[in-house]
Amino acid sequence: MIHLCIEEKLQAAVRAVLPDADASRIWVRPCPDLQHGDYQTNALMALAKQQRRNPRELATAVVAQLDVTPWCARVEIAGPGFLNFHLAPHAINAALQEALGTGHSFFKKATTPRTIVIDFSSPNVAKPMHVGHIRSTILGDALARVFRLLGHRVITDNHIGDWGTQFGMLLVGWKTLLDAATLERDPIAEMERLYQAINLAAKEDERIREQARAELVKLQSGDAENLGIWRRMLELSQSQFDNVYGRLGIQFDHTLGESFYNDQLGAVLAELARAGIAEESDGALVVFFRDHATMNDNPAIIRKSDGAANYASTDLATLRHRVEQWQAQEILYVTDGRQQLHFQQVFTIYQRWHPQMTARLEHVWFGSILGPDGKPFKTREGGVVKLAALLDEAEERALTAVTQKNPDLDEATRREIARAVGLGALKYADLSNNRQSDYTFDWDKMLALQGNTAPYLQYACTRVRSIFRKGEVADLSGATIALAAPQELALAKRLLNFGIALETVAAEYRPNYLCNYLYELAGDFTAFYEACPVLKAGDAERQSRLALCKLTGQVLHEGLGLLGIEVPEKM
Repeated sequence: MIHLCIEEKLQAAVRAVLPDADASRIWVRPCPDLQHGDYQTNALMALAKQQRRNPRELATAVVAQLDVTPWCARVEIAGPGFLNFHLAPHAINAALQEALGTGHSFFKKATTPRTIVIDFSSPNVAKPMHVGHIRSTILGDALARVFRLLGHRVITDNHIGDWGTQFGMLLVGWKTLLDAATLERDPIAEMERLYQAINLAAKEDERIREQARAELVKLQSGDAENLGIWRRMLELSQSQFDNVYGRLGIQFDHTLGESFYNDQLGAVLAELARAGIAEESDGALVVFFRDHATMNDNPAIIRKSDGAANYASTDLATLRHRVEQWQAQEILYVTDGRQQLHFQQVFTIYQRWHPQMTARLEHVWFGSILGPDGKPFKTREGGVVKLAALLDEAEERALTAVTQKNPDLDEATRREIARAVGLGALKYADLSNNRQSDYTFDWDKMLALQGNTAPYLQYACTRVRSIFRKGEVADLSGATIALAAPQELALAKRLLNFGIALETVAAEYRPNYLCNYLYELAGDFTAFYEACPVLKAGDAERQSRLALCKLTGQVLHEGLGLLGIEVPEKM
């Protein structure tokens, strides 16, 4: 973790020059142009502006207090106040040697771990999971994996939609239109059919709307029959969820749906009213944001005029549970960008309600998946793409590609490779994009063996493994790393930056930074592999290059694992 050592010394030098300045945000990052150095900071320029000092003069004063000789050959002041750090070869070698001996992958665990709650996926009961769930599900999972690796206490919660007005419709459908055979064969499709049929009928017939309301009241009042049907719906839906999550390799610590908080909503609403945060308006309970620049025209209804609670009231109860019961210090809600106003309102209300609360609340929002026509991704018939069908197609398309490339492999092996490649390609295509951007779904691009794709990175991993299989390499404990060729040095320096990529993902909740890093690492490895013979090199050089291969394979494998992507033994 050379950059952290440099950063620590730099912050100390800043404090020596400016004792009252906040040096905690003085960071070093990889140079965009390696001709200028290996690491760089521009933080002194912003600090100089705050202190009303000449930035270059401040940089000169800081460098005079700075001793980074254990890691750097030189430090240069550039432009108006950049600092460029050039690593010393012996420091690079030592860092690689340590990683080889310890198996540690160039990152540091958090010195002060946080309790982080991540709310993601959140499908609805009695409905099929669809393509709209894929971004939340795999983004939330990747963030959980990164935070756990960095040493934080992570609690994942799948806040499923298992309560509300739709169950009145479903109960009417269950009691009047249920096809038991279809329910046994395809329960989600049957429940979806029931809801659609009753919802359509209710638009035409007030009696059906009244029947649905009555069934909902019975459910909410604890009617034994309706509770039994509702629990059966949950059980059937959870089976679907578990199947999809099992295929994606995703687990949750908790699945606390909306129903878990139902008994708490009355107290929450009463507290907000007593505190003067919420007020009656046209029969509804409303929170106004009259003093808020961006929300003053968007009041939040937390109890509807008919007395029913809603998403806002449930989310406030959920937030209180996470802060009080789980002692959360950071809570992430991973949902699409259309919910930005909702979470801005919920966070503001909660901070008014609990002004002493110190937990960090973040809406980690994302854009849409688009089809080739630039519109939201649909089936050819214009319907919603079901997630299970999407996973099936990913595996089948990958199987076709694997069969063309390796027709001699037995079918079971080809299918196992196709599963890892297809699902990995699907995940990576999503995670490698800036989460706040829309992206176009393209099977050919995501399954390509070239470019910034999962198959390209998986292939790089299998190439490393093949080197060790061909060379029958068992032990590198005595290897000494010596970097001579420029391709060796470039690969080594890239390895050192794994920790920076992880820190950036954690700071900005953007796994695409890790994807970009892994792609660059794989590119550096390809250049190294093509320019530097490994198995045919002389003994000492062979051991050194094998060590570089081992460390590269280790980081690629670990990085892909953080994205939830498996690496097959062969491709």
